[in-house]
Amino acid sequence: MDSVENTATIRRYENFPSYGPFYGVMGVSAAMVLSSFGAAYGTAISGTGIAATAVMRPELIMKSIIPIVMAGIIAIYAKGYVHLAAGLSVGMCGLASGYAIGVVGDVGVRNTALQPRLFIGMILILIFAEVLGLYGMIVAIYLYTKDIS
Repeated sequence: MDSVENTATIRRYENFPSYGPFYGVMGVSAAMVLSSFGAAYGTAISGTGIAATAVMRPELIMKSIIPIVMAGIIAIYAKGYVHLAAGLSVGMCGLASGYAIGVVGDVGVRNTALQPRLFIGMILILIFAEVLGLYGMIVAIYLYTKDIS
């Protein structure tokens, strides 16, 4: 029985190498860092648009804050994934989503100040940009739950 148990133990270690946790932690780090960069970029770009809008139409400041809130939500997606691929999926999608929200927020807020009817269109485009981050989280969940044996 000893040789059977030793063989099972060796096979278990072959499937789960000792360096595995390192890549898991790197995935978590990549997800948090890249998503935070995306959220920060989205917030910064949208913030400049809000500042320009506040000069032209101060009454639209509260409506203009929506892109910043949406960019901040992206950083939340980055927590709790253990595999490198899952972490990179979340991080890269968060980075792309933050970039998209920043660009759309900047241009959308400035143009909403000139034409208020653009507000609903801007919100719809921001929702589609936010979903990019959610897609990364869905892919990460799939990668995390996939049976690799």
